[in-house]
Amino acid sequence: MAFLTSWWVYLIMGIIFLYVLTQSFVALLKARKRALTLGFTKDQIHRTITSSMIFSLAPSIAILIGLVALSKVFGSMIAGMRLATLGAVTYELPAAINVINGVFGLNIGDPLTAEVVITALWVMTLGCLPPLIIIPFFYKRLSGFMAKKREQDQSWNQVLMDALFLGMISAFVGYILAEKTPENADPYFSWLGVIVFLSSAAIIMVLGFVMKKYKWEWLKNYALPVSMITAMALAILFSGLGVR
Repeated sequence: MAFLTSWWVYLIMGIIFLYVLTQSFVALLKARKRALTLGFTKDQIHRTITSSMIFSLAPSIAILIGLVALSKVFGSMIAGMRLATLGAVTYELPAAINVINGVFGLNIGDPLTAEVVITALWVMTLGCLPPLIIIPFFYKRLSGFMAKKREQDQSWNQVLMDALFLGMISAFVGYILAEKTPENADPYFSWLGVIVFLSSAAIIMVLGFVMKKYKWEWLKNYALPVSMITAMALAILFSGLGVR
């Protein structure tokens, strides 16, 4: 697995990071120029940029957690590239685990071969392609269809969004409830996964209640990382107590 830290990997990742940073910087300059055209003062623009930078730190904690876990498989550079460009922590890590466990019968902590790593990367990459194809070619048609449905029935859009959200959650619930099959061992049901899942859900519900009751809109940026970190701490606690 020495190729994960080879010079050419750093060179390729550096080019990708440079491209993304350049793209972001150009977009920032264009947005600033447009804001000045619309009559915003330089002080308002600078305060908006500063506040955006501050509030982006909290969501980055959740990404950092995923980066640490993903680095166990792909090394820090490739994991950073996946989560800094196309990837999302809710997709990348489960996709990699499904390949490692389901295809090769291994765990993240096991010694992995180049074949395992490259296969997982291909699965993750191909899984990211559909949105890049759907949005440019079909977004206008889909948005027009949804706008038409909203005019006919105001509740239809909310029902569709809820259905999509529940479908995504169901996929994760299935992964949690599925029996774990360690190599050379009997399958077992993971109560630890269920406890962590329910704990995370309870924490996010409490935070949602607090946001709604006290009108703390700023808490939206911290709800996800707080629930993730707390649930991970509980996982360590329950695992130490013998729950698996």
